[in-house]
Amino acid sequence: MTREEIITQMASDASSTKVAARAALDSFLGCVTKTLKKGGKVSLVGFGTFSVSKRNARVGRNPQTGAAINIAARKVARFKAGKGLSDTVNGK
Repeated sequence: MTREEIITQMASDASSTKVAARAALDSFLGCVTKTLKKGGKVSLVGFGTFSVSKRNARVGRNPQTGAAINIAARKVARFKAGKGLSDTVNGK
């Protein structure tokens, strides 16, 4: 599903305009992004949790040459599905 399809579906479900749905989606994504950038987490009960975790520096391999390369430490965004979402996807 694309961003535009999500906006169309949100507008239809809320009996709203696409402009209002786009503003709501942009606001939600902005809030999640700002919170994760600060190192926080966003929990939506029954849906899941967005969080940030650290990935340690490590030595990797170049797949073409086999040479060792250093991979720097960095922060990565994570999403862990909640029980409600998992049950729905698994057909429970």
